[in-house]
Amino acid sequence: MGLIGTLFIGLIVGAIARFLLPGEQKMGWILTCLLGVAGSIAAGAAGQMMGWYQAGEGAGWIASVVGAVVLLFVVQKVRSSPK
Repeated sequence: MGLIGTLFIGLIVGAIARFLLPGEQKMGWILTCLLGVAGSIAAGAAGQMMGWYQAGEGAGWIASVVGAVVLLFVVQKVRSSPK
């Protein structure tokens, strides 16, 4: 698909994840895109480990959104932790 396509899909997946996660997430569209891409990669890797996907197959939209929601939640907790 290429880098531009991956970033575009990541932006969409990240935006969906931000919409689904309750509360306010204070981050820009670049971090949203990166979390979406990372969620897709994490979902693909987890699916391969569990035997749901073969190498080279896309993780799918639902798994990508779930991965992005988990990453968004973790980032939100790390950023709000007291220092």
